[in-house]
Amino acid sequence: MKKFLSIVFAVCLLSLQQLFAQTTVQSDAQQIKLVLSNYKAAVEALDASKTLHLFAPDSRVFESGGVEGTYANYLDHHLAPELKAFKSFNYSDYKVDVQVDGSYAFATETYIYTIVLAKDGSTIKKKGVATSTLKKDNGTWQIVRLHSSSRNTK
Repeated sequence: MKKFLSIVFAVCLLSLQQLFAQTTVQSDAQQIKLVLSNYKAAVEALDASKTLHLFAPDSRVFESGGVEGTYANYLDHHLAPELKAFKSFNYSDYKVDVQVDGSYAFATETYIYTIVLAKDGSTIKKKGVATSTLKKDNGTWQIVRLHSSSRNTK
């Protein structure tokens, strides 16, 4: 009987451990989606000035075949000046897939983005994809690698 109770206890303990691990992964996935959503919202607001905390200091950004360096460099020399040239930037058909593996996570985002230029009101519409690697450090998820590319919509 003792052996039987020990086995039942071990099975219950393993089940609880599995349930806790699954809940943690789901919670992490939600936190990661929030990081990505906050970045997307900043781009749509045409103001990425408060997004540095979403990226690790030693992050790397790659965009359409180019190496942009750290996110801080990308923000200063590419993204911020580019956003100033836009009247609007909107994402549509947005989908995100997140896979968590311990303190790292891998995300794929697909979307269509539409830009209206400030200078003449012309519109640019592209189909885009972004892949991100995130790392959890001191309980906070940050993007360590971001690669995005786009092509004309059909």
